[in-house]
Amino acid sequence: MAKSGKNTVVLSMGPVEESELAKLGEYGAGKIVNISDDQFTNLDNQVFTRVISSVAEKENAKVIIFSHNNSGKALAPRLSVRLKAGLISGAIKLPSSVKPFIVLKKVFSGNGYATQVVKTEKAILTLSKNSFELKEKNTSPEIENIPSGIQAEDFKTSVIDSQKQTGKLILTDAEIVISGGRGMKSSENWGPIEELAEVLGAATACSRPVSDEGWRPHEEQTGQTGKIIAPNLYIAAGISGAIQHLAGVSSSKCIVAINTDKDAPIFETADYGIVGDVLQVLPELIKAAKEMKSS
Repeated sequence: MAKSGKNTVVLSMGPVEESELAKLGEYGAGKIVNISDDQFTNLDNQVFTRVISSVAEKENAKVIIFSHNNSGKALAPRLSVRLKAGLISGAIKLPSSVKPFIVLKKVFSGNGYATQVVKTEKAILTLSKNSFELKEKNTSPEIENIPSGIQAEDFKTSVIDSQKQTGKLILTDAEIVISGGRGMKSSENWGPIEELAEVLGAATACSRPVSDEGWRPHEEQTGQTGKIIAPNLYIAAGISGAIQHLAGVSSSKCIVAINTDKDAPIFETADYGIVGDVLQVLPELIKAAKEMKSS
């Protein structure tokens, strides 16, 4: 928050060790408001919004920041209404101005950009994943422990049952994604993709043509008509890189492309590229990954 000249206050809701909270000082947190209450283990939009609003008003917060994840996308609009604050969803850059508040964001599934202006006194932002670098700024934050002021009967949402998917990672939550395209040639050749994913602890994905052919389930499709993801590492095996596909993966922190065509559009976006047959390259990557993990 150096650009706005304000102190950075972090709100922690739920049971978190104080030693973990103190680590936030390594990234510029000047103060941490801690509500160590087991009731906040599960998200209840109404209760969370009420508590965040109360703390924001107490701290006289002018800019409130969420991650652009499921929780952030659920809470930010509610808080915007409650505080009468302008909302910018999915910001990708620091504000070019703070009076008025002007921020750049992606639109049309990542195919375009828009400059959004907040003219209200308060602004609420959700930050797109992997759009900002972490910068260390060591401080010794003040940790203030406060009561939630919330009773058990205030929670309208209760978790009756919880079933977690096993055997594979959820695509949108994965830090590493291995994705295959038509260059894999058939569904029978998907073994190396799945093996590399298992070695790296990654999720598997595919391009639209692969899904349309029925080689892989539609839930694995990434791109404009599939899932929009932003993993730390995205390996595109045999994917040409049509603009519709790149719209869904361009926010990845690092993109590695493997393709026989050196002029494939994917190489214009990729951070690293390998020109070669994926069916020959993937076994070598699997071998290297196994050696790295065993060393």
